[in-house]
Amino acid sequence: MKTITTRFTELVGIRFPIVQEGMGPFRTSRLAAAVSSAGGLGTVSIPGMTATPEVGARDMRAQIDEVMKLTSAVFAVNVPVGTTESGEMMPVSAAYVKAVLDARDSDPAIAKQLRVLTTSAGFPGMFRDRIKDSGIVHMHKVGSTRQALKAEAAGVDVVIASGYEMGGHTHASPVHTFVLIPNVTAKVRVPVLLSGGAHDGRTLAAALAMGADGVAMGTRFIATYENEWHPVYRQKIVDAREGDDTLFPSVYGPGRGLRNQGVERLRELIDAGEMSAEALNEWKDKALIRAQSEGDVEDGLIAAGQVSSAIDSIVHVAEFVPKMAEEACEILQALGGRVRS
Repeated sequence: MKTITTRFTELVGIRFPIVQEGMGPFRTSRLAAAVSSAGGLGTVSIPGMTATPEVGARDMRAQIDEVMKLTSAVFAVNVPVGTTESGEMMPVSAAYVKAVLDARDSDPAIAKQLRVLTTSAGFPGMFRDRIKDSGIVHMHKVGSTRQALKAEAAGVDVVIASGYEMGGHTHASPVHTFVLIPNVTAKVRVPVLLSGGAHDGRTLAAALAMGADGVAMGTRFIATYENEWHPVYRQKIVDAREGDDTLFPSVYGPGRGLRNQGVERLRELIDAGEMSAEALNEWKDKALIRAQSEGDVEDGLIAAGQVSSAIDSIVHVAEFVPKMAEEACEILQALGGRVRS
């Protein structure tokens, strides 16, 4: 089996430069364990974006403990860092970050496997010193070169550069992955992962050609047998075609998903202006979880990227991850063979 070594794989200690993105808000602990066991880096997602800090921290620790039972490989946790109107970190976001660091402090075995903390949506400034002191690898997701430079200056170890076509929470300023990745890799010195549009060996090879050290994928990993989400949701990804995606106002900013009645209902609620911001965010969170856990793909919200249209099958993670890396190796070797002096 061929493999690819990059700065990222060496930093984290994994075989393939393939990361399962933070997804959710429904759980992804079994999926994370499967991806890590396959040689990539699996990621535990937050268990809800509007949970109370106490409940959120408890559920986060439960997911970490579940992954520890399912794999001996390294894994990550993703925490979207929401902020209040005054610019402070939301209490539940702070609780999630603290739960991750407390778990590592409480058990050397967890510290050995829980190697990566990914933050997104906002920067965890109040926790930056503790993150650094903990020894955990800190990845941060950005949507612009300016944000990438700011993250590097703040001391993050890895930047995830995510293009506008990505699923779930995206960015207010649209920059396509094919433009963003070369811009970011030309400016920062830390390893960079591509997020947005990656789904197979061809796109991994393209990411490496643009200077990235690997790819981070969410939508592709929805359509896997190991994903805990409802089978109807997984099939919805497989059935999606070009143009089936849309943007909608999500919890932390713009979100991308598939068109359905749920998106239309959300827009009606916003236009009516009768719900408070807090109540509206709770409605969005529940609609996302309902689609993922119960398969309500009509009235729920279906977070997914434009790459859905390129996904035509549900796969087994243990087969898919190494096959994707091997396909990228074969493409790069074939391209190298075409070079003439």
